[in-house]
Amino acid sequence: MSDNYRSREERRRAMNDNKPEGKSQGKPKKKKKGGLFRKIVAAVLLIGIIGLIAGVGTFFAMISDAPKVDDSVLKNSFSSKVYANDGKTVVKEIGAQKRTYVQYDEIPQVVKNAFIATEDVRFYKHHGVDFYRIGGALMANFKNGFGAEGGSTITQQVVKNSFLSPKKTVKRKVQEMWLAYQLERKYSKQQILEMYLNKIYFASGEVYGIERAAEKFYGVKSVKDLTLDEAAMLAGLPKAPTTYNPVTNPENATKRRNTVLNLMAKNGFITQAEADKAKQVDVQAHLAKQTESTSKYDVFIDQVIEEVKKKTDADPFSAGLEIYTTLDTNAQDYVDDVMNNKVVNFPNDKFQAGLVVVDNETGGIQAIGGGRNRVSGGLNFATNMRRQPGSTIKPILDYGPAIENLKWSTGQPIKDEEYHYSNGTPIRNFGRNYKGWVSAREALGRSLNIPALKAFQATGADKAKEFATGLGLKLDEEDGEAYSESYSIGGFRTGVTPLQMAGAYSAFANEGMYNAPHTVTKVKFPDGTEIDLTPKPKRAMQDYTAFMMTDMMKSVVNESYGTARAVRTPGLEIAGKTGTSNFSAAEKQRYNIPDAGEKDVWFNGFTPNYTISVWTGYETAKDGYILSPNETGMAKNIFKHVITHISEGKPKGSFKQPDSVVERSVEKPTGKDLKRPSGSTPSSLITKEYFVRGTAPTKVSQTFVKKEKEEKKEDKKEDKKEKKDNKDNKDNKDVKPKITASYSGGAISVNWSASNAASDTTFTVTMSSPNGSEQLASGAGAGGKTISNPAPGATYSFTVTTNTGQSASSSVKVPDSSDQATEDDSTKPEDDGTTDDNQNEDNSNTDQNNGSDQGDDSSTQPDDNQNSNNGNNGSNSGGSNSGNTDNNNNDSGNANDGNNGNNNNNGGTTPPPADNGGSDSGSQTPQTPATPSTPSTSATPQQEPTTEN
Repeated sequence: MSDNYRSREERRRAMNDNKPEGKSQGKPKKKKKGGLFRKIVAAVLLIGIIGLIAGVGTFFAMISDAPKVDDSVLKNSFSSKVYANDGKTVVKEIGAQKRTYVQYDEIPQVVKNAFIATEDVRFYKHHGVDFYRIGGALMANFKNGFGAEGGSTITQQVVKNSFLSPKKTVKRKVQEMWLAYQLERKYSKQQILEMYLNKIYFASGEVYGIERAAEKFYGVKSVKDLTLDEAAMLAGLPKAPTTYNPVTNPENATKRRNTVLNLMAKNGFITQAEADKAKQVDVQAHLAKQTESTSKYDVFIDQVIEEVKKKTDADPFSAGLEIYTTLDTNAQDYVDDVMNNKVVNFPNDKFQAGLVVVDNETGGIQAIGGGRNRVSGGLNFATNMRRQPGSTIKPILDYGPAIENLKWSTGQPIKDEEYHYSNGTPIRNFGRNYKGWVSAREALGRSLNIPALKAFQATGADKAKEFATGLGLKLDEEDGEAYSESYSIGGFRTGVTPLQMAGAYSAFANEGMYNAPHTVTKVKFPDGTEIDLTPKPKRAMQDYTAFMMTDMMKSVVNESYGTARAVRTPGLEIAGKTGTSNFSAAEKQRYNIPDAGEKDVWFNGFTPNYTISVWTGYETAKDGYILSPNETGMAKNIFKHVITHISEGKPKGSFKQPDSVVERSVEKPTGKDLKRPSGSTPSSLITKEYFVRGTAPTKVSQTFVKKEKEEKKEDKKEDKKEKKDNKDNKDNKDVKPKITASYSGGAISVNWSASNAASDTTFTVTMSSPNGSEQLASGAGAGGKTISNPAPGATYSFTVTTNTGQSASSSVKVPDSSDQATEDDSTKPEDDGTTDDNQNEDNSNTDQNNGSDQGDDSSTQPDDNQNSNNGNNGSNSGGSNSGNTDNNNNDSGNANDGNNGNNNNNGGTTPPPADNGGSDSGSQTPQTPATPSTPSTSATPQQEPTTEN
């Protein structure tokens, strides 16, 4: 083995000795590699040290001017001043006057656990800053967007509300963490939790601190009396005091309370069984009756507080702020008078109203009408109450998007007809009738539902949603449902507030620029820091959309068919839209509400300066429904009073037409395409409409051109006939007929002729005798006739009539059988044959009154029914109208076989004569029957009655 080993060693040495010189220097290269690694490590460490030094330096630089932890600031509060829109008038000072401080030992454990589980579950484990929670918040914000979850501990919240401005900067966050650490060093966990629970804000009406909140919401004398479900509800409030208020928003409050109960169970503070039991309690079951009345401007200031907390995270009740607002005290005082029944007469004490007044240019809220007979912390019908908007949504979801995306004109033709939703469900107009082809302007003015749905369908739900979102209405997100076609007429579940609608409508008046409605312009902190809270304007629609929609809404007010004519105000240019919503079938049945009863009535209107959204109705269905004219007109009445008052003494302004819009004359719609009027178009069928520049129609309508050609052709025929008739009349105007009758030799001889007769003059001869009337002859030229064996002692009368209308008469008496007949028995012609022109007129017009049995509804009779039955001599008397029912009742809609006894054509003011047998007209002169020897008397012409359709 040793030999082998030596030989192996020798061989190894020999091999090493025989290696090339270059290869023998491989190991030093490995040393170089090891040296490079050490250098990299050293460089990283050096950079880390430099970074650490820089970070520490930066950290100390950031905290160098951090405020000191001051005991007085932690336990005391500083009031904030609220200024009106002039920046000088202090309208209210809000502060700590309604605080009730409670010691840590007096706070029950269930309350402490509820807040810790919700706000800072690791409260007892960290030293002011919870890095685990910060990491979790960073991940949540990365997944769900910035702001999805906060990482502040209870200690940090105490620091933030006590010492720091709400600016969201890295420096402020670093100072917050530093001061939280300092606070934890100086105070115990119990003291910090006590500070937090006594400073936190719970509700409007200056309700902050756990003791005050317990008394306000549950009427308990001490926080010790709170139950589990009540403690969970209060613990959920600070995140969004208005949204989760159990008094005004029970649905949201229930969800929030249950979330807190789940967190308590999850973190071991209660069992799941206890959580489930607490969830069964109605969130409003133990609420105390809210009786504290509001003071002046409280409704407006509640909104101010909400905005300050939301936008700055500061507590207005303790931070010593100077808050500058948009409040117009003159407008607010008047709105308060309206709500207090000093301007309009509300129908009863339960009838409610909510309104918001907004400045169009800035979006600043001038005044808020939160409701009638309000209590502090009660429902605000202007900012918190959400109701279906009815037809007031049509400019936002239907016609606005159509103009914006499809460049519809204000005259866009839409056919109002029987229609249904895409799923087959029928849709109807309020009046249950159809108007045929109408313009978009008229459809909106009349508030027709079917054209609105068609406009929504033409644009599509996505574009409608986009348009509404630009105006601050995120409807599907808030409702938890996608846009459906029923949205087109305001049929969505949750609804909107007057605050939202005022903001949306103000963009139409502001040339398409949307300013979110707001009450606060800036906030000044005790350290001198100022934060500008004025929202930045953004373009919600093109200027042509804003102007054209505004002009369409002016028609709602100004046109005879408009639904808001009642708001017309001299000197003010007003545009707007009405809206109503109905109760569900279940509500109607449960509360015995009539079909005509309405749930909500709105009017959203604006001038060039201001927008006002007004809602009226009842808080709940059991409180009542809107039915009377006073109730249905109340929203418009309120708007008119308020807009008149706030516009006094100020420039009225006008809506300016942008360069992107042109005005053109068009024919009123009769089909799907608009056309320019021709020279033949009647002026009554020409209207002016607005178009996006470049889209106005160029085609000229031929409808009335064709009609005009046909009419001219017909006129030529009539002219030709009239000329011929005139010529004939001229030739025959001197024709004078003559007739003689004489008795001789037991017979009567009759002869007729005419002077100046033309070759085509014809004669008709009639005879009246004891046996009746009969025609003796008819034909051209003069002639004669002999009547043999006439009755002795009888008188025979003869009349000759020409085709030109002239007539003459003659009569002869036959002698008795004992008398001698002589030539002197003959009689001369009466009046030389010219005295009976009027008789002839009677004969030619005897049926002027025919067709006068028009019934009670004369508006359905045709205009020409008076002349339909020539030759019947007014035979409607007695209701017989024999043989005339077809012509006389054409399209009348009345089954008038004869007269049917309807004697009320002229309102029944003149009763028919007793012997007239049921005359058609209550004011018609009865006809007198003609006698053989006397011309018949012409009936008084029946005047065609006129009624408005």
